[in-house]
This record gives sequence, structure tokens and C-alpha cells, in this order.
Amino acid sequence: MTLAIEERPSPNFNERRQPPLIDILVLHYTGMATAEAAIRLLCDPASKVSAHYVVDEAGRISRLVGEEKRAWHAGVSSWAGESDLNSRSIGIEIANGGHDGGCPPYPEVQMKAVEALCLEIMSRHPIVPRSVVAHSDIAPERKTDPGEWFDWARLARAGVGVWVDPSPIVAGATLKTGDSGEAVSDLQFRLANWGYGIEVTGRYETKTEAVVRAFQRHFRPAKVDGVADPSTVATLHRLLAAV
Repeated sequence: MTLAIEERPSPNFNERRQPPLIDILVLHYTGMATAEAAIRLLCDPASKVSAHYVVDEAGRISRLVGEEKRAWHAGVSSWAGESDLNSRSIGIEIANGGHDGGCPPYPEVQMKAVEALCLEIMSRHPIVPRSVVAHSDIAPERKTDPGEWFDWARLARAGVGVWVDPSPIVAGATLKTGDSGEAVSDLQFRLANWGYGIEVTGRYETKTEAVVRAFQRHFRPAKVDGVADPSTVATLHRLLAAV
């Protein structure tokens, strides 16, 4: 490690499944008033939650769980056909009040530290850019972090994650809850192809709406409503063509 990292050991971890494969990086926001409050929670045995790292608003990095261990940050989740994501991922909690805290901006010094930490982690593990994901990507029906105001484009320019310019929002046909048919199947197939945990049913049910909302939150943040409008669909096509 070349970064300055404070050790704040959490008891909340166990062993990764064997053989250990770490190929996913999950970014979260803490959703709490301060980084210190979040660290106390993540180190409290009663909470049964943890993360490998916490990055505070001033860019200070704390390590709570060693990368070789299984931290408890992903919860019930799935990505690219895998469900035990805690066993194959590293989790970074980024101090931010989140949606309930008014969606405060992520300071530049904090984003700089997140970028540097992610690059170091990726240099040690077979984590490709498209496997850098949001908590909302892997648990779209439960989670919204790190939020639609998080600067994914900035990280992607450094090689952390994938980004394409979102297609402009324009009028046109949409897919929404209650719809069914081949267009819905194609949308579900493409979302699953990117990695989202969604089945191709041809029915636009609440799960599909949640996944579309998560996709928008990450890749088309100007409008997060769970409706697959022309901009959402075109952005998804553009994203799949970029990798």
C-alpha cells in the first residue's frame, strides 16, 4: 500500500469461500451524518455489517477488514450470475449523508482518494472496469447508493469503471411497469448481459422497474424513474457496445 491508511479493525468478517476469487469492487455511501459514526457502526459486533474500507469527506482512508477476508457489505445481492458477492468482492464505504441526508456532493479530495484506492485495489486483483459497481447495481430493489450524483464519469476516466455519455432525453416510446412483449425481453436480456440480476420474462414487472432505475442511477442519472425511455435504452446499447 502506498496510500496512507489508518487501521480500524472490525470484528465483522469471516473467511472467503475457497478458492478465493476477488473480481468485483462495490462502492457504497454510508448514509450517516459522519464517517466516524459509520465506522463505529461497521465495527460494532451487534450490527453484523462491515466493509473493507471507509473514505471520509477529507479523503482519509480507514481499513476495517483485510482484503483477504470476507466483509459483510453486499447483503442479499447478485451480479453476473453470482449471489455470494461478499465472498468475491471488496467493499468501499464513502462517507456521505445519502438520499436521506439531502444528497450532499462528494468533495473533490474525497473523490481523489476513492480513485486512488480503487486503482490500488484493482492492481492487486483481477477486477476489470465493468466489475466496478454500485451497491444499487447489485441490490436494485433494496439500495440506492452511492447515488445518482456520484461522479462515475470521473472515475471511469481514470480506469475505474465504465462510462459512456448518456443518450439525450427525448420524447418517444417507453417501456414501463405492466408492459410485455419482445421489446421488454430485449431490454431484460441486455440488462442481464451487463450483469444485472434479472430474468428474461418479457414482462415489465416491479423487478424490471427496479433494475432500470438502478441502471439510470448509474449511467443515465439525469432522470431516475424506472421507465425505459429512448434515452435509457440507447444508453444501454451504447454501454454494451463500448466494452
